[in-house]
Amino acid sequence: MLQQFLHDFGYFALFLGTFFEGETILVLAGFLAFRGYMDINLVVVVAFCGSYAGDQLWYFLGRKHGRKLLARKPRWQLMGDRALEHIRKHPDIWVLSFRFVYGLRTVMPVAIGLSGYPPGRYLLLNGIGAAIWATALAAAAYHFGAVLEGMLGSIKKYELWVLGALLILGVGLWLRRRFKNARLAKQVYADEQALKAKRASIDEPKTPTE
Repeated sequence: MLQQFLHDFGYFALFLGTFFEGETILVLAGFLAFRGYMDINLVVVVAFCGSYAGDQLWYFLGRKHGRKLLARKPRWQLMGDRALEHIRKHPDIWVLSFRFVYGLRTVMPVAIGLSGYPPGRYLLLNGIGAAIWATALAAAAYHFGAVLEGMLGSIKKYELWVLGALLILGVGLWLRRRFKNARLAKQVYADEQALKAKRASIDEPKTPTE
């Protein structure tokens, strides 16, 4: 049943997952490829296509609407400003490597587009980076399964536990990011209100003293 489900929807889910984020679902797909439910070569190709397409989209959105996109979330705004500093110092290195830095998957392509990085160069280097990322992460997850099998013997009876643990880890990281964003948004809002109050007190006309 699991094999049929993955055959029908697994690669499509992998494409969508890598298009928007990618790490957790690619690790799951690599492990499932080791178990024989998916083909590791197809996993790498689909993950590459999803990641490449998603980051190209964010890059072009960054070129046209970069500041508006970053202003939507306080954390994006702060990370975008830092990302721009990194990009100006080492642009090519960041285009190749940002996928390997957790939490930068969406913000960095927007910042790269906003920085004025050449489209043709991004098309090439982003493709190289996506290929390295998809191959490395899928291979690591595949060999993770091999290591587990070496430790536990046949892991067929444990595979659902392993999949569950990977899913819980992915959800946990996502929730951690959500809570961090919420705390940051509250802090930014509080700072803005304090700044407004300070400005209002400075601009308030003072009554003359006798």
